[in-house]
Amino acid sequence: MRIEIEQAAHRAQIHAITRAAFGGDDEADLVERLREEGWVRLSLVAVEDEEVVGHVLFTALPVIVDGRTVDALCLAPVSVRPDYQRSGVGSMLIRDALARLADSGFEAVIVLGHPAYYPRFGFSAALAAKLAAPFSGEAFMALELVEGALRGQSGRVRYPAAFGVEAAE
Repeated sequence: MRIEIEQAAHRAQIHAITRAAFGGDDEADLVERLREEGWVRLSLVAVEDEEVVGHVLFTALPVIVDGRTVDALCLAPVSVRPDYQRSGVGSMLIRDALARLADSGFEAVIVLGHPAYYPRFGFSAALAAKLAAPFSGEAFMALELVEGALRGQSGRVRYPAAFGVEAAE
């Protein structure tokens, strides 16, 4: 299995995998909207036998902490073909992506995901707790790619319209 940067030729398979992984069109349509609106910063696929078996997407995410802009990303979604789920494909995609992003100039990553899964990559609900966002709780997590990037008293996250969530004030 190899990890590659998404190419146009992968897109139909990504759509099908995302639809199958999430049991509907919502996340697959979200990926399309984020592409169309120009928010995508990193999109990787896991390929085995020339077939896409997994996908991870990172998009620009406006974050402000104590009046300072943080160059942040949103990790969403991670999709793995159902017959490859629970085989480590999602973890491989996330680890590869975070390694690529470590020296990219991006400062932080935000995710809304399973609180038992994402902490293994360094994501923390405590780090995200001070960020006003449409989400909160243990599933809303952050990871600093640059130490101290999210340091401050308070902040806010503004999800792009493609996500279909209201901004928090």
